[in-house]
Amino acid sequence: MPRFFVTASQIGSRDDGTKTVLIVGDDAAHIARSLRMKEGEHVTVCDMARTEYDCVISSVGETVTADVVSERESASEPPYKATLYQALIKGDKFDTVVQKAVECGVCRVVPVLTDRCVVRLDKKECRKKCARWQRIADEAAKQCGRGALVAVEDMMTYKEALADAAKDELSLFCYEGEETVSLRDAIAGKRPATVSFFIGPEGGFTNAEAAAASSAGVTHVTLGRRILRTETASSFVLACLSYEFE
Repeated sequence: MPRFFVTASQIGSRDDGTKTVLIVGDDAAHIARSLRMKEGEHVTVCDMARTEYDCVISSVGETVTADVVSERESASEPPYKATLYQALIKGDKFDTVVQKAVECGVCRVVPVLTDRCVVRLDKKECRKKCARWQRIADEAAKQCGRGALVAVEDMMTYKEALADAAKDELSLFCYEGEETVSLRDAIAGKRPATVSFFIGPEGGFTNAEAAAASSAGVTHVTLGRRILRTETASSFVLACLSYEFE
């Protein structure tokens, strides 16, 4: 069933008490022109706050109105909120990271500028990139049945990212130089409401960055005996989190 996201302001009610949803913009055009949906057909609508609505379309035009038949808490959202701090990487690899991280259950994606990033963007340039990455995240959320949209936030410096990650209950620094603490060891027996993790660029993190993570209270973990590509690592971590916590 087609899935669309709306804000709270797009949810209202008729005089008879029937709850309604107003779908506007590109989503309305997609329903009318691409899907060619008619009155009486069903759609699923999410309010970006983990509630899903089964709806029946009541009118189709420049905007689409649908009547709510039933509502429920989304079963597709993880019981934790995960933030990925991903170092900037070359080419379209970041596109892939965003898409797959959304499918695997991430809540936030934060681009991070680290010492070994080949790609060097200032915050203004990265903001333009983020608009593209946000569109990719939105489409991935719709495709995989998420109950909430994933935020792709403005780029942070490494120092800013460490300070931001310190707010989470569990913060992980995925590092090929770690030989003792495995990801499994770090998450076993825990039930964090918020978890964050750092993935480095193609050349990895520097020793100074690793030391800074330790000083900030971010736990060093190894992802196993094989060195993963930067565009693979985040999906691996999120899959492990899902296995352990879901």
